Amino acid sequence: MRALITLALAAALLAGCQIQHEKPTSAQIEVIGMKAKQEADPHAERKLMAWSLQNMPVAQRELAILYQTRAEQRDAALKLFAQAARGGDVEAAFQLGEMLRVGVPGVPAAPAAAAPWYAQAAKHQHAKAALALALLYKNGNGVRRDDAQAAHWLTAASNLGNAHAMFLLSNLYNEGQGVPQDRAQARALLEEAAEHEYPPALQELAMTVELGDDHSPKDTLRASHLIKEASEHRRNNWNRF
Repeated sequence: MRALITLALAAALLAGCQIQHEKPTSAQIEVIGMKAKQEADPHAERKLMAWSLQNMPVAQRELAILYQTRAEQRDAALKLFAQAARGGDVEAAFQLGEMLRVGVPGVPAAPAAAAPWYAQAAKHQHAKAALALALLYKNGNGVRRDDAQAAHWLTAASNLGNAHAMFLLSNLYNEGQGVPQDRAQARALLEEAAEHEYPPALQELAMTVELGDDHSPKDTLRASHLIKEASEHRRNNWNRF
């Protein structure tokens, strides 16, 4: 009987060791990342550091997000984002692009260096990266201005449900920039962006229906509702887009 108990205890200890040494899932790492950032938990931070040293891209990204908030560790954040992005982490590629494009104290803005990282994330269905890359091409920021490329990446972001991209793409179709002019497609994209509660789209659609056009008759009642909706979403969802 004693031998059986000893064997059972040994098996439990072995299982516990195996559990402790199992590779954490992405979700588990992200929970630890939130704990490190929101609660300033040093134990959680040490876990992220240990996993980062084991070349786990998600852990490198989460540690970089933490370091990004500390002026003295922003260089380290930049390196960790790059390591994670090279390891295939899509969000890290986007975050690296953001850090390079905007620049932060200690890290000068470098939009030309941001473009390839945005492209990497955008090619893996990251809507915000596709939008950011489109804006670089649209404004000639760090890359040669290219309306066709801007339209391409705005289309990609729109197809992924990004309302800001829908609104900008609507303008391109309306003006025939980078795409053949198509007022019907422009209107459809404007309506879709408004359905996604994007305030500038709601406001522009309100002005359009207030006057009436080839796609709809004058409708002052709908225009007033759209203006009210735009105001509410601008106030309540200012950081959503």
